[in-house]
This record gives sequence, structure tokens and C-alpha cells, in this order.
Amino acid sequence: MAAAKGQHVFLTGAFVATIFGVGLLQSGIEVSRGQRPRAADLFLKKPTEANLRAYERNLEEASWFAEKVRPTVQYARFALLGDAGPKTILGRDGWLFYRPGVRYLIEPWPPQAGCGVGQGDPVPAILDFRDQLDGRGIELLVVPVPGKASVYPEMLTERAPAPGQPLAGHTRKIIAQLEEAGVAVVDLFEVFERAKRGEEAGGKTEYYLRQDTHWSPEGMRLAAQATARKLLELGRVERGQVQYDLKPIAVERRGDIVRMMQAPRIERCFPAETIDCTQVVHRQSGEVYCDDPDAEILVLGDSFLRIYEQDAPGSGGMIAHLARELGAPLASLVNDGGASTLVRQALARKPALLANKKVVVWELIERDIRFGIEGWRKVPLPAERQAGIAAAMLE
Repeated sequence: MAAAKGQHVFLTGAFVATIFGVGLLQSGIEVSRGQRPRAADLFLKKPTEANLRAYERNLEEASWFAEKVRPTVQYARFALLGDAGPKTILGRDGWLFYRPGVRYLIEPWPPQAGCGVGQGDPVPAILDFRDQLDGRGIELLVVPVPGKASVYPEMLTERAPAPGQPLAGHTRKIIAQLEEAGVAVVDLFEVFERAKRGEEAGGKTEYYLRQDTHWSPEGMRLAAQATARKLLELGRVERGQVQYDLKPIAVERRGDIVRMMQAPRIERCFPAETIDCTQVVHRQSGEVYCDDPDAEILVLGDSFLRIYEQDAPGSGGMIAHLARELGAPLASLVNDGGASTLVRQALARKPALLANKKVVVWELIERDIRFGIEGWRKVPLPAERQAGIAAAMLE
């Protein structure tokens, strides 16, 4: 009994010493660098729960220990145990998956109360946005993008559902609710399922990147074509007369999921992928595609719009390819990682973008239905008179 008690006291003392030791070491390093020690926040700020948690996060994420030691520990865990870290899931044949995207598919829906920010019902916010646009004579077209695990469950696990059988119905239930409420939606789940069925005879096309959360150029082009067809079906806009050509160009890209692993030398295990892209260029001038803020269509979205468009090769993403399909330039507003609420807040700060618009296309990755930054808030747009003043100031 005495030995067990002594062991308990020793372990408790070692734990406390470690906690204080890391803090003291960090403070010493910060003083040597001429910085104010973060530990001073414990004495300069009120000891509220929020301040204590902020200090804890700061120490975890920005400390010398986290900077120098954690990456090496992460690599050792990957090399010895196959542990890819808190944000990554190792799939089959070198495929990597973003953990929140998989969580979205396997956790219950709708989320239980108290599950945290970003897990509310998105439908009321989407309908509110639709109604505000409708009041201005603008139609909303929603484009939910399937996550990689939704399209390729068989590369996540060998126990995946049979081909053609949906992995989870969360997003499709929301699509059905939106369509029932009269919102126009592009069902990319059906588009990718149909494309994969067409490939079963022996095709090798991959519609998502193996090391990345995003779609491949082929998957992006499928989405652009499906969105263009839906826009023309709505009848609010007509095909334009601008002619664009495609310029093949190859780029190297190291997947964002690899970077999330935050381990040194991890690139040796996952070399950069060579991706065959196509830039969109004007047929007459040969210049690469550029937006037109005065276009009839405004495209809102997240990094699925940014990839290949603002990233290398540039002017080769969904916005440019959608413009090519429609024969007319578009206006766009991209908020990387924030297509749920943040992109609408950005639009509210730039209401002049809505001038002369007939349709707003709203692209969002499906995991943001549950894990979107800032949740699903209703965002009031400025009155049309204010938007008109803002537009006049830009002229």
C-alpha cells in the first residue's frame, strides 16, 4: 500500500513538474528572443475560463516545444504506427482522406444539441439568403460539392458500400429539402456516380486528387459542365458569344492533406503529384481568363473554386471553365474555407458585386454543412439603395 501511494505521489509530482517545466522553458526562450513571455498572460488577464483556455491553446500550438518536438514525434508515429495525425486518415493504395470530411459522413445527422459551433441546420440560412436575393430579382443556384470519401468510399476502406450505393445521405437529405422549398440545386453526387459507372468498363479517370481534399481537373470540369447545364435550364441567362480555348499545362502539387500531417521528411513518403491542367484563354487575344465584376452571374464559394484558378496554373479552375461553358465571363468571390457563413459576410461587405446580377451560384463543400467556420448564421445584405451607392463609388 505504501509503495503504491509513493508511486502515485511520484507520478503526480512528475506530471506537475513537466507542466511547469514546459512553461518555464518556453518563457526562457521567449525572453532570450526579446519577446514578452506568454505566461505573463496568466497574471495580466483575468483568470476566466476563456483566458485560461486561450493560454493553453497558445502554448500547445505556438510553443517552442510544439515547433521543434511535435513534428518529429508525428513522423515517428506515422513511420512506426501508421498514425497520420488528427486531421488525416490513411486510405488504400496511397489515398489520403481529411478526417472531418469522413466524420461528417459517419456521425449521426442531424447533430445532437450541444455539439458545438458550425453544426446547426443549414437550411434556414440558405433559404434566408435565397429570399434576400429573390427580393432583388436574383436567382440562387446552390452547388454542394461531394467530399472525396463520398465519391471514393472504396479507396477509404475495403468495407465500403457496393458501387452505386450511397455512403451516407446527409447531404442528399438537405438537397431534397432545398428542392422542396424551391431552391435550384446542382446534384453533383449523381454527376460523379454516373461518371464512375461509365468508367467501370476499364477507365482510369480519377475525379479527386489522391493526396488532397480537392477534386482533380477532370472532376472540376465535370462540375463546371453540370453547373453550366443547370444555369441554362433555369433560363435566367443565355449562352454568350465569347470564345475560349484550352491550353494544356502540367503543374506539380503537394496535397494539402500531406501538409496537414505536419511531420518532417513526410514528403519522402508522399512525393508531389504531377497534374495535367488546362488554362482557359481567350481565342482572339490568347490572354488567360479574367473575371468581369459586371457579369450577370456571380459565383461564391471556397477553396474548390480557388484550386487551379488562383493556385497554379491560374485561370484553370471551376470559375474559368464555367465561363468557357457559358461563353461569357463571370464575377466571383472566394473565401477559402468559409463557404457557409464567411463568404456571405464578405458579400455583405461588397454589395456592389450584386449590381446587374441575374444569378448567384453558391458552391460549398459538403463537410461545411456540419463543420463550416462560423456555423450557419443568417447574414443580412445591405439594402439595394446602399448597394447602389457602393457600386457608384467603385465607378
